[in-house]
Amino acid sequence: MANHLEQIRAQLEESCRVKQSFSRELLERISEFAERSAAALAAGNKLVWFGNGGSAADAIHLAAEFVVRLRGDRPSLPALALAANPSVLTAAGNDYGFESIFARQIESLVARGDVLVALSTSGTSPNILRGVNAGRRRGAWLVALTGETGGQLRDKVDLLLNVPSRDSQRIQEAHITIGHIVTSLVEQNLFKKQ
Repeated sequence: MANHLEQIRAQLEESCRVKQSFSRELLERISEFAERSAAALAAGNKLVWFGNGGSAADAIHLAAEFVVRLRGDRPSLPALALAANPSVLTAAGNDYGFESIFARQIESLVARGDVLVALSTSGTSPNILRGVNAGRRRGAWLVALTGETGGQLRDKVDLLLNVPSRDSQRIQEAHITIGHIVTSLVEQNLFKKQ
């Protein structure tokens, strides 16, 4: 049991260390993400989130924070997660291949001025890259939440939020933290009087 406690403490400390190591430049990019998202929402656009595996769950979680709320009562904000509809995912995967499951949805759901948010710890998933390319064609503002290197997404997006870690667990924990911070800042920006 004592050994478990040491392992637990070590993992908590590493999770904190990753988040505390965010550079000032990364903090500024997170702020830009919040500002651009608030502006898009104020203009009648939406946020579209997507990722694979744990990042898919994180995308669903973060889209829900915008639709429902993070803090106090406020009007619902338009956001959706592309991994949330298994019928569309399996039909697109069956008919067009797994690499196209997000691009196919983006072709029909994303409009000019929307914010398209890709979550990928590696930044190299073919279906994420195709989705970003489809978002570029649709005129979306492109954001990627990745790990340290940014992978191939680094050169394909308008804003890269690359967490300073190569450990998928720590990266995903930081992605949720970034998402909560951005949601909070957007709420403050759009609903100051509430």
